Amino acid sequence: MQEYDVIVLGTGPKECILSGLMSINGKRVLHIDNHPYHGGGSTSISPIEEVYKRFKLPGPSKSMCRGKEWNVDLIPKFFLAGGELVKILVYTDVTRYLDFKVVEGSYVYKGGKLHKVPATEEDAQVSDLMGMFDKRRFRKLLLFALNFDLRNPRTHQDVDPNKTTCRDLFSRFDLGLDVMEFMGHAIALRNNNSYLDEPCGETIRMIKLYCQSQTRHSSSSPYLYPLYGLGEIAQGFARLNAEYRGTFLLNRPIDEIVMENGKVKAVKSEGKLFYCKQLICDPSYVPGRVRKAGRVIRVICLLNHPVKHTHEASSCQIIIPQTQLGRKSDIFISVVSFTHNVASAGMYIATISTNAETNNPEQEVQPAIELLEPIVQKFVSVNHQLVPNDDGRRSQIFVSHSYDATNHFESECQDIKDLYHRITGSELTFGASSRHQSHNSDED
Repeated sequence: MQEYDVIVLGTGPKECILSGLMSINGKRVLHIDNHPYHGGGSTSISPIEEVYKRFKLPGPSKSMCRGKEWNVDLIPKFFLAGGELVKILVYTDVTRYLDFKVVEGSYVYKGGKLHKVPATEEDAQVSDLMGMFDKRRFRKLLLFALNFDLRNPRTHQDVDPNKTTCRDLFSRFDLGLDVMEFMGHAIALRNNNSYLDEPCGETIRMIKLYCQSQTRHSSSSPYLYPLYGLGEIAQGFARLNAEYRGTFLLNRPIDEIVMENGKVKAVKSEGKLFYCKQLICDPSYVPGRVRKAGRVIRVICLLNHPVKHTHEASSCQIIIPQTQLGRKSDIFISVVSFTHNVASAGMYIATISTNAETNNPEQEVQPAIELLEPIVQKFVSVNHQLVPNDDGRRSQIFVSHSYDATNHFESECQDIKDLYHRITGSELTFGASSRHQSHNSDED
């Protein structure tokens, strides 16, 4: 009889991160995936021929060069240089296994054109998104957010982060609607305008995080992306788990999740029982324990040119705020390229994502598609967004949310932290690196 403290089903980034954190905490962990590869539904696919097969399309032309040069992420997500994912990577020391590249640009769509997102006083001075007076007000709000400290009321300037709404905050600084739009959607990364009537504390935190992330690498963007794609995150945590004597079983079908008195007791795979006290999994393993909470459309586009009006950037993020197209939620575009070792020389991968709001989601993203043309090949998917029915405490089955439409990792990290708290009863905090004494890094 094989007993484990925790069994994890699925090797998506969230499951791999939680598996690694449990191992670091001294738990005996078994990690199972019914696929022969890491990454689950958000995997990186290589060679390029496999992407065409997955979407049931005729194979690529010879001009696509060597297929093995490609690593196509099905759900690409950038992460902020000062954000939660970077803190987790540093804390667990998985940075030993990864190489990163700064994303070159951050843009917002307004009036049919792309504009660079200003996040510093210098950016604001030359920005074509604002007039002279708006630039002054924008800089004042930036300085307010950067100096804001929850623990120091002197920095609050009579703003209550738990009561003052974002709309009232922007009004205090006399911001115009155009500035409010890109400040809220492209800097604070709020996905729709409902945030305007919510307390402003989270928005201030995100403005501060965005600006600090951008200055961290003295770049024109606050975002990072791993070389060879997001699949490297899952593999990095798999290596961490192995260091702590965790066990991985790939390509193993799950026959049954065995319950006893309403709690998980074991996982049955290929007729064999693996006993556990707690189970962590993605929604695909427990369809009866999740519900639909909307749909997400993603369009992966292969390009042989940089996106127009991005200053020839080899990578960038583009946000189309909801109001620009009369929508309820924003449209996101992430662009990576051969410089990230995810495509053949001279090729780019641009992924469009948003919440589907009609019965014709591909038509909804047509304005984003037009920004990317000409397109060598499109791969379109529409998937349900799934969320767990309960918090898992009674059954000890903890289910992650499926990935949302945003193209950054902040909301996914919140899901990781919420799951960690429910699983362990403790908040996920980041002290010194957790690297255990018997292993030394090749680089610091």
